Amino acid sequence: MGRKIREGLLLLFIKLAAFLTILLLTGIILYVFEKGGRFLRLSFLLTTPSVKNGTVGIAGNLMNTLLIVALTLFIVVPVGVGAAVWINEYAKKSAFIRLVEFAVQTLAGIPSVIFGLFGMVFFGRTLGFGYSILTGSLTLTLMVLPMITRSTQEALRAVPDNYRLGAFGMGATKWHVIRTILFPCALPGIVTGVMLAIGRIVGESAALLLTAGSGASLPRPGEGLIHKLMESGGTLTVQLYLSMSKAEYDVAFGIAAVLLCIVLLIQFLIGMLAKKRVRQEK
Repeated sequence: MGRKIREGLLLLFIKLAAFLTILLLTGIILYVFEKGGRFLRLSFLLTTPSVKNGTVGIAGNLMNTLLIVALTLFIVVPVGVGAAVWINEYAKKSAFIRLVEFAVQTLAGIPSVIFGLFGMVFFGRTLGFGYSILTGSLTLTLMVLPMITRSTQEALRAVPDNYRLGAFGMGATKWHVIRTILFPCALPGIVTGVMLAIGRIVGESAALLLTAGSGASLPRPGEGLIHKLMESGGTLTVQLYLSMSKAEYDVAFGIAAVLLCIVLLIQFLIGMLAKKRVRQEK
């Protein structure tokens, strides 16, 4: 078989794989929106489910999802970015640093249900947080910490060393260089990692079933945010699973359509950030 024939077959296989990927994604999106698109209305997003009133909605689940995302990012972003800066800019190469990097890589590969089991035992029972949004957020912090750390490391490593050397040559301190040069240059990469982490948080269900529970109520009048964080709170993915288990397929597809909109929005934002980063590098 000639070289041109082999290259032609390889190119055909690549095009076929790309076409099948696009076809599969398009098919999933169209099917989900065909089944659940009628639920994409304001009343579905702002109503809580009630058998007595005969209402169906995801307002409580949507609020729980937003609270878990916000609380998880509030904890994990400073820790993950700080760890990456320390490893990349301050720590010297040693056996301990290699151990830390190995631990980060290992955490990234652990199944989410194991994180859920650990979070339920440690945060829920040992620390006494029970089934709550706080327990779920702390568990998800452990899950997405490797993602934030690795993306920040890669973003910092992508900054040319000439920037550092030039600033040091002018007498700048290391922290000044990190704050005024490295962070602005690496910001698009860091934000991209954060957006990917948001997608992981929004799409998680197994770990949250074991830690955050499945409550779908809105805060009662007079209750503060702290009280809500200590209550059980089911996210959109948890409610989707519960709806499927109850054979409420129309509601499940409605939730799936909302999740797809969130995921597509996240992907759009990531694409915009990637284009901005390419323009900056040029």
